[in-house]
Amino acid sequence: MRLTDCHNFGDFRRLAKRRLPGPIFHYIDGAADDEITYRRNTSSFDDVDLVPNVLAGVENVDMSVEVMGQKLDMPIYCAPTALQRLFHHDGERAVGKAATKFGTMFGVSSLATVTVEEIEKLAPGPKMFQFYFHKDRGLNDTLLERARAANFQVMALTVDTITGGNRERDLRTGFTSPPKLTPASALSFALHPQWAWNFFTKEKFDMPHLSGHVSAGTNLAVSVGEYFSTMLDQSMNWKDAEKLCAQWNGQFALKGIMSVEDAKRAVDIGCTGIMVSNHGGRQLDGSRAPFDQLAEICDAVGDKIDVICEGGIQRGTHVLKALSVGAKACSGGRMYLYALAAAGQAGVERVLGNFRTEIERDMKLMGVTSLDQLSRENLRYR
Repeated sequence: MRLTDCHNFGDFRRLAKRRLPGPIFHYIDGAADDEITYRRNTSSFDDVDLVPNVLAGVENVDMSVEVMGQKLDMPIYCAPTALQRLFHHDGERAVGKAATKFGTMFGVSSLATVTVEEIEKLAPGPKMFQFYFHKDRGLNDTLLERARAANFQVMALTVDTITGGNRERDLRTGFTSPPKLTPASALSFALHPQWAWNFFTKEKFDMPHLSGHVSAGTNLAVSVGEYFSTMLDQSMNWKDAEKLCAQWNGQFALKGIMSVEDAKRAVDIGCTGIMVSNHGGRQLDGSRAPFDQLAEICDAVGDKIDVICEGGIQRGTHVLKALSVGAKACSGGRMYLYALAAAGQAGVERVLGNFRTEIERDMKLMGVTSLDQLSRENLRYR
């Protein structure tokens, strides 16, 4: 199987599974507990049908959107994800370059493996910095100021990782960051020699934003769940979020909002955006899917704040359904991580190109020439 054979989400996933050692693949692929929410994130879109119009003159369509003050050439962007150089040795460099090429936003995690300073130089397009609220307040201040100095336009505080989710696949495979060398992992590395060669011979794995503050995840191998549970501040509350929003004093979003009440509070503290997200089903299994919650959140705050549907997006039609409900745009992590693992920058470019092609074709088939023509009138719930 080659990159040119990848036409959809499942194709990229299969190629990534071939390229990655088992523990690394299952870290991307896995979710919490029984993974019910993870599956529902995508299957929720199946419960809604699109109703197209015809004879609409759709020779030219405009799929651009403005999200949190950023003009995007397409209504989907690369959500921030951690540890990207575990999946491909270029990591965030590959994703940033691809996102810039396609005129969309690139989210960079606090747990990134490339610095915001380097990313500023190689990815001049719209950028979001994802903020984890650590117990170390000095680290928090440093993260914010580095993102500001690197000209990141949007700050997103993740609010759904107050403790680590029960990611049982990681427990079974022994996944840690950085990877520990055990008999089982050594065999998996040996069976994927290209990944092992790149990981062990290229620049040392690091999470540079944490250097000098914490050793966990960089010099000390830990699971991601353990990191969340021990390094992040479980006392974080709305006052902390409001203070951080004021300190950033710019485009500011909360990532991981799932209730109407919390969406309203996000507006009250001065946020300009929210990501309706359950962390890809990796935290609270049995929670609602973002698309299932989207309508009531958009009804409550959609005229006051930019609402992003994040999670489960695998098709251009998923994007159009979310925008029809009221979302400003969509975002996702796995939707490009499999492609990154499969082929680096070329893989991310291919998946973004596939989305652009699908969205353009689907807009034409829906009979719309701009995304603001979408509404719930063109949806029917089963």
